[in-house]
Amino acid sequence: MGSNDFITLFFLVAAVLIFLQLRSVLGRRTGNEKPPRDLYTPRDAAGPDSPDAGKVVTLPRRDASAEEDDRFAAIDAFAPAGTSLNESLREINKADASFDPKEFVNGARMAYEMIVMAFADGDRKTLKNLLSREVYDGFDAAITDRESKGETVKSTFVGIDKTEITSAEIKATEVQITVRIVSQLISATYDKADKLIDGDAENVAEVNDLWTFARDTRSRDPNWKLVATESEHE
Repeated sequence: MGSNDFITLFFLVAAVLIFLQLRSVLGRRTGNEKPPRDLYTPRDAAGPDSPDAGKVVTLPRRDASAEEDDRFAAIDAFAPAGTSLNESLREINKADASFDPKEFVNGARMAYEMIVMAFADGDRKTLKNLLSREVYDGFDAAITDRESKGETVKSTFVGIDKTEITSAEIKATEVQITVRIVSQLISATYDKADKLIDGDAENVAEVNDLWTFARDTRSRDPNWKLVATESEHE
């Protein structure tokens, strides 16, 4: 046997011995083996012994009272908690989660100016979009009467001094909110001969109104409509 054959036989024997040794180790169970790791197990499902356990942040659960406080935060900031107005506004928010009293008041102010000026100008199209059927009929009748007499109204809207919600309620699925609006207006009515017959063309008058806006919570239309008007005399 040559030297090369001897070296080849030596490595062959060594390989066989190593294979038998590995087989004896790998093929034996001790009862302490760990189950194979699932590479697709979410990290947040790792147990306390997992090397990633310390990297998982568990968020504290929010209790129902905390969630309710957040939900009504805008209402509590608008009307003191515990008052009848606060309770009414909370009930409205329960029926319509998008309701925010501050945004409602801002919308009421814009609607007020649009309606006052549309009535003075005889703009029925604008009024029809902002008024309920009953209120529109009343405004339309007044405009028609004015037109039949040849009268015209010239108005300048100066601004709104104060806007506040005085009451709110839910009737079936309809929400109704009454707003007290104090505005500054210059308004003068002239006859067909252009003679002043009502109001003042130069001086600013303070106007106090109680307007009620309504919206059906079942409707997809987010807009409110004027359903009642009343002049407040101090």
